[in-house]
Amino acid sequence: MHILDSLNRGGAEMLALDVCRNARRNNLELTFVATGGGELEDDFRRSDVDFVRLRRRAPVDFALAARLREIMQERAVQFVHTHQAVECLHAYLAALGTKTARAMSFHLCAADAKNRLALRWLAPRMEANIAVSRDLLSCLKKESGFAKRARNFHVIYNGVDAGRLQSAGGDLRAELGLRDDELLLGMVGNFYAGARKDQLTVCRALPALLRCAPHVHFAFAGARAPTAPRMYDDCVSFCEREGISRHVHFLGPRADIPDVLRALDLFVFSSLQEGMPIAVIEAMMLGVPAVVSDIPPLLEVTGEGRHAAVFRTGDAGELTRLLLELVTDPQQRARLGEEAQRWAIDQFSIDAHIANLKDL
Repeated sequence: MHILDSLNRGGAEMLALDVCRNARRNNLELTFVATGGGELEDDFRRSDVDFVRLRRRAPVDFALAARLREIMQERAVQFVHTHQAVECLHAYLAALGTKTARAMSFHLCAADAKNRLALRWLAPRMEANIAVSRDLLSCLKKESGFAKRARNFHVIYNGVDAGRLQSAGGDLRAELGLRDDELLLGMVGNFYAGARKDQLTVCRALPALLRCAPHVHFAFAGARAPTAPRMYDDCVSFCEREGISRHVHFLGPRADIPDVLRALDLFVFSSLQEGMPIAVIEAMMLGVPAVVSDIPPLLEVTGEGRHAAVFRTGDAGELTRLLLELVTDPQQRARLGEEAQRWAIDQFSIDAHIANLKDL
């Protein structure tokens, strides 16, 4: 059984959706329980699993835990998998006194004070804890203390369903009115508060790039967080002040990410903190050459940087240099994209992810 508290578009949600779509083909009998809604709910309902929609009415909802327990017993659930502290707590309560094993995935090292306390208490009580990268496991051991208290940690890479990356028929270049001789670069990622994505460094790299390569456009695909809009607003304001807004496109949240990625001549991913970045894997699987910041998770996902161009995190000048080098060298872009595609398909398929879960 898989439990998610939110069905909004994000890395953990897309991973869970890919698992649902491929579970039966991989001989995995799966019940998916959503305790909250979101934009992906219809996609989960259409996936090839038993979908159960519940509602969490309080931070700790004992009625919800009781209903989860009923579902576990009715369906003889052997293994329940969660991704956040709130889901994990309710799964823990629901499975008390049963033979159902509990597992929790960690997608980030950082957590707020309330969730950190909950995770430290929950992790030793799980039959398995999953870190989505080696670097994340190291961080969990060194900084968060979760892995020190619980010895049953495993590394299982996130997987991507290559079939999901087929085109839905969209044409972003036409939508933006680009000419055939113009290049489109882009980044996929929501505009979060705090030290996560770093779109502002990309914006700071663009004025110098556009002075040398005025045929370039850049597209940001990602939501402006209504509770923390400053990162998005700062990026928009910077582009307006620099007079580059005609070349920089803020697309907002998109349901057609594969079509967005296919439209790109170059994918850029500037980040301060990651677990296992799904967007980078998707871009590589589609053969889009990538430029990434040098944080350890991005080095890990790109084969220690062998399959992407790498710039120092936060260094807009170095990013400008790399982008200019690549936009003026189509052969280098093609080689980088082809090598990355072979690497990503070999390392990060959804079938490999499900097989590792079954082994666990």
